[in-house]
Amino acid sequence: MIKQEVKERIEKLKKEVERHRYLYHVLDKPKISDSALDSLKHELYKLEQQYPEFITSDSPTQRVGGKALSKFNKVEHSSRMLSMEDIFNFEELRAWQTRIKKLSPSGHFDYYAEIKMDGLSASLVYEDGMLKTGATRGDGRVGEDVMQNLKTIESIPLRLRVPKTNEVESFLKKYRDIDKDKFRGKIKDLSGRIEVRGEVFMSNRVFKMLNKKGEQVFANPRNAAAGSIRQLDPKITASRQLDFFGYDLLADFGHNTHEEAHQILKLIGIKNNPYNIYCKGLKEVSGFYKQIGKKRKKFDYWLDGVVVTVNNIKLFKKLGVVGKAPRGLIAYKYPGEEATTKLLHIDWQVGRTGALTPVATMESAQLGGTTVTHATLHNPSEIKRLGVKIGDTVIIEKAGDIIPKVKSVISPLRPKNAKEINIPRKCPICGGEVKYKTTKKSTNKKEMGVILYCVDKNCFRKEVQGIIHFVSKKAFNIEGLGKKIVEQLVNKKLITSPADLFKLRKSDLQVLDGFAEKSAENIVEAIKNSKKISLARFIYALGIPSVGEETANTLARCFGKLEGVMEAGVEALERVEDIGGVVAKNIKEYFSDEKNKKLIRDFKKFGIEIGRVHIGYHQPLEGKTFVLTGGLDTITRDEAKKKIRDLGGNISSSVSKNTDLVIVGADPGSKYNKAKKLGIKIKDEKEFLKLIK
Repeated sequence: MIKQEVKERIEKLKKEVERHRYLYHVLDKPKISDSALDSLKHELYKLEQQYPEFITSDSPTQRVGGKALSKFNKVEHSSRMLSMEDIFNFEELRAWQTRIKKLSPSGHFDYYAEIKMDGLSASLVYEDGMLKTGATRGDGRVGEDVMQNLKTIESIPLRLRVPKTNEVESFLKKYRDIDKDKFRGKIKDLSGRIEVRGEVFMSNRVFKMLNKKGEQVFANPRNAAAGSIRQLDPKITASRQLDFFGYDLLADFGHNTHEEAHQILKLIGIKNNPYNIYCKGLKEVSGFYKQIGKKRKKFDYWLDGVVVTVNNIKLFKKLGVVGKAPRGLIAYKYPGEEATTKLLHIDWQVGRTGALTPVATMESAQLGGTTVTHATLHNPSEIKRLGVKIGDTVIIEKAGDIIPKVKSVISPLRPKNAKEINIPRKCPICGGEVKYKTTKKSTNKKEMGVILYCVDKNCFRKEVQGIIHFVSKKAFNIEGLGKKIVEQLVNKKLITSPADLFKLRKSDLQVLDGFAEKSAENIVEAIKNSKKISLARFIYALGIPSVGEETANTLARCFGKLEGVMEAGVEALERVEDIGGVVAKNIKEYFSDEKNKKLIRDFKKFGIEIGRVHIGYHQPLEGKTFVLTGGLDTITRDEAKKKIRDLGGNISSSVSKNTDLVIVGADPGSKYNKAKKLGIKIKDEKEFLKLIK
């Protein structure tokens, strides 16, 4: 090819690569495969290497180039990059609207709602369509020049896109109030200065891959994105596969609303979040907030709320700024998983095994979207470890759907009249003797706790809690039989053991508070439908001390039938994997007790059918121990556990040197880091699904 032909070919390749970048990143409608696009880029790269005089700064090959920097230069922003005020409930959102309406009583208030990305704010400045500077937010007035790093992000265009005529006319047809002449004049060549502000972020998928490599372990995707964008070597940033969403446009295209600004960003090649939405009023904002809240765990990026912006730009500017935050926008955040509150007093609850658990009553606090007034302190050892007293200000946390727990004490806020927590000397329910026992869950003495137990076998609360456990979802799963109904049944002496449930009649239930004929009929039917049960669930339902779901499954797989478990001696039980001396002794004692033998005879008399386990010939996971951490997308946690057990594997709730494999889903916890530290093999969900196939 002659030089002119080479130049023309390079220009065509640049335009084609840019076109596919736009289709992939902005429209999410790729037309060719990644490998085909890589091939185009490779051809462009080879031509530029042969003819370097034709290399321009907007070429896709120039995303990573040049030497590593020794430091970042400072960049002064044309206007302040402001922060936002946070709110956490609809009442606060309504109060915000009331405040801003007072400042402009005649204003028309509609809104634009955007997903609030949990990343790093950045400013991109284009001159005549070409990317000239890129900077971090910094202190709002001055940021750091991270241009070379921002250029490595594929979703950021190096040259802004000039939209086609039909796209321009379609836009003007939809947004009729825009200054058409000004818009056409600006959009046709994108001349002058155009500033785009947005969020740099890292996807959860890339975050997991990065941490799996182990070169540097990041706490979360936000920290990983911030650390990546501030690398002095752009090649390192490029390897981190960062992404970008635009959220503001600082240039006059004749537009009047924030919604229009977002659509213009999209037209000129800037990716923005496809979930963002126009809202007529707060009712629609609230609906959007709830909708995203339900889906947020499934997104491949971190988000922490919804940004609500007054849509009209003139009205937004008129409302002004207070401190560092514009009055015309608010961050409607999802409640955090930690909160502070004041501990008022302690109650001691007695569980089905007789364990006394201290439960704190606190001043109400918002946690995980709900108002909470109670949190667990687990046992006397935890009270001692925390050094907590009545009257203390404490940090509470919530993980999943379990009851919140007291995480730590803010000692400097302790009042002078704070009181020690008294440990019971007798059972608070029956007045019986209490004794201390050491937990079996850890071999590390520093982690071992001391639990207080009521040793009276006839303790009323133990009886009630045992029946509540028996009817629970992972046991007999009798729908409609909740805690309050069980308590009524025991109080009225209609049942004294779980077996008595199976002789209840409709007339027995109708004497209970709040029961009508239909509700009584439903429960009797639910009890009848629960009579067929697997061996593992039956063993779990018995409530044998220290025998949880996993141990029950292990016993079922090992012995195959109930009689095998009942007749096994302590030595035989100890030979079963993960069953130590204490658990083996508890199992033997349970089945040796005449009261429990009678209970099992009663179950059979009332028609309970306990399944047997037939071990399949193909057991590829036999002898291997699995730990699951993080959320799974294509299979539930219970389904994954069942599949592992069906293939002969064992499930453990904690990572140790005996763990063979850790399955990692979205947002994994400390188990993931411990597995890496111990060198345990780790697989993601996709790899796990291949394994169990």
